[in-house]
Amino acid sequence: MQDRIFAGITLLLCCGLAVLAWGYSAPFSYEPVGPKAFPLLLLLLIAFGCVQLLIKPPAPAEGEEPPLNRAVLLKSLTFLGLMLAYAMLFETLGFILASVLFGIGMARLYGGRWLHSLISGVVLAIGLYLLFDKALAVPLPLGILANLES
Repeated sequence: MQDRIFAGITLLLCCGLAVLAWGYSAPFSYEPVGPKAFPLLLLLLIAFGCVQLLIKPPAPAEGEEPPLNRAVLLKSLTFLGLMLAYAMLFETLGFILASVLFGIGMARLYGGRWLHSLISGVVLAIGLYLLFDKALAVPLPLGILANLES
């Protein structure tokens, strides 16, 4: 039940944020898809996940949701810390390095091994960078890796 409440609230937040993002326009355009494409794509992905949580069949009685205990709260606070660190390091370290660190942290948070976490973090960060920077022409900060760009 907690996941459905969370999904409903998050879906409402996505709708509100999408309305705000839809009206966003920059005085100059430096990318072909415009500045609102990135937040709208992210909100769309989050909304799809929320809808999936809302329409999934209920879990069987023996698979009851775990109670909101200390371990769950600690995992939630760790996630919030990772998100804050990602936001603070995004410009300084750049998209790729900040995303690698965030990906490793999230994989470890959910029980991934170090090697698997490292590989998935690197692949995810580079793949997303290539998608947004090269395919969609959305410039992302390179941070300390800016010297590598030619």
